[in-house]
Amino acid sequence: MACRITELVLDALDPDLLSRFWCEVLGYVELERDANGDIEIGPADGGFGGPQPTIVFNRTTTPKTGQLRLHIDVNATDRDQDAELERLLAIGARPADVGQTGDESWHVLADPEGNEFCLLRRRVDPV
Repeated sequence: MACRITELVLDALDPDLLSRFWCEVLGYVELERDANGDIEIGPADGGFGGPQPTIVFNRTTTPKTGQLRLHIDVNATDRDQDAELERLLAIGARPADVGQTGDESWHVLADPEGNEFCLLRRRVDPV
């Protein structure tokens, strides 16, 4: 048996802001909040160790600098890519330039703190 990704951890200047944004993007809920202000989000019916990884936003005072070396890719589950792009922009995502040519089949976006993520073209079934 191999390992499995159970959680992703992102440093955040404002864990509340990022947890609200990513809950809206992924349909997640807040699972836990600790005394330091770190917040874990995940599927309401799965939580930690379930089939989808949770995301932990660790409070930091250090701003993001440069492009992330690891980013999240998302796919729509119930609409086409154009409609999902419109939804993501409406909830606070913004276009990001990481050197793409414009011919890609995906859109590069940034969350409210500038963390890059990609909206891929293919629609996938919900988990």
